[in-house]
Amino acid sequence: MSALLRTSLFDEHVRLSGKMVPFAGWEMPVQYTSVKDESIAVRNHVGVFDVSHMGEFFLEGKDAEAFADYLVTNDIMGAPTGKAIYSPLCREDGTVVDDLIVYKLSPGKVLICVNASNIQKDFEWMKSKHQGFQCTFTNKSDDYSLLALQGPKSYPILKSLLKELPEIEYYSVFETQLGSEAVIVARTGYTGEDGFEIFGSHNAIKSLWASFMTAGVVPCGLASRDVLRLEVCYPLYGHELNDEVNPYDAGLGWTVKGSKTKFIGKDALSTKPAKFKLVKLTLDKGIPREGYPVVNAAQEVIGVVTSGTMSVTTGKGIAFARIELSKVPKDENYQIDIRHKYYPATQVKQPFVTGGHK
Repeated sequence: MSALLRTSLFDEHVRLSGKMVPFAGWEMPVQYTSVKDESIAVRNHVGVFDVSHMGEFFLEGKDAEAFADYLVTNDIMGAPTGKAIYSPLCREDGTVVDDLIVYKLSPGKVLICVNASNIQKDFEWMKSKHQGFQCTFTNKSDDYSLLALQGPKSYPILKSLLKELPEIEYYSVFETQLGSEAVIVARTGYTGEDGFEIFGSHNAIKSLWASFMTAGVVPCGLASRDVLRLEVCYPLYGHELNDEVNPYDAGLGWTVKGSKTKFIGKDALSTKPAKFKLVKLTLDKGIPREGYPVVNAAQEVIGVVTSGTMSVTTGKGIAFARIELSKVPKDENYQIDIRHKYYPATQVKQPFVTGGHK
């Protein structure tokens, strides 16, 4: 068994009494104080996550944007320079390899950020599709660290530390300087709050982390990040997304731009062969967990919880559940089997929590 990888901030996490756990081949902080305190900090003030385990691929050259556009279902070519675009990465049969963000940094220069657990898989898949496109395709994951500064106080905190921080729109990106170091700053994050993700060298990010700590930013772990993303109903690879489902099965039909001339999986997805419906469920009693069965009024199993937790913000159990399309109850009567007891669950259409992103 190979040793767990460590980010450039590992020593800082230990110094701050972060509880370190294995995650996607890395030793990462799951929490520092409590999930509740860290979640509240992000919703009301500001917190920071070390997400340096994520992967960074760069496309550079004449066809950089065209190659990215071909790889993913969403529209890259139609987006202006300086935009970040969320998208699934699919196979020819429409199943999901990963979900990722494409950053259009400048003409002929694109950054793709992928999930930590899929770095090698994604790189090999993309590389196998590279022929015919005039651009370099490089995995620079080992060269970058990444911080996610999240919460309503993110902008003034970051503005005080960078040479420039324009009032860019949500899901926008630009390159700037942190002292003498080049960094990439995107107004993105996976909490639903306003915030920024900052890519930079290991030294640059260690310096930025120290500045955040001095400024009173709350260090946050993976557990609170998972609660925060589920509260605003953001899917997570390995839960709502996997190698067997397509974007429609995961409620991501909006990312499939069928009007594009070509992209991997277009033919399969053009017939919208959804097999499942992803629903949002909330419980007044009981805490739903991944893998718990979902049943109908007759207590017949119709699906499974893909993500579940106790919401810090609402104080209720919340869950994503994957329901077999042919078994979706017309009366919307759902129950979750929690240790052989059935707990009523209410389907909701909107996210459990409305985030405060710009």
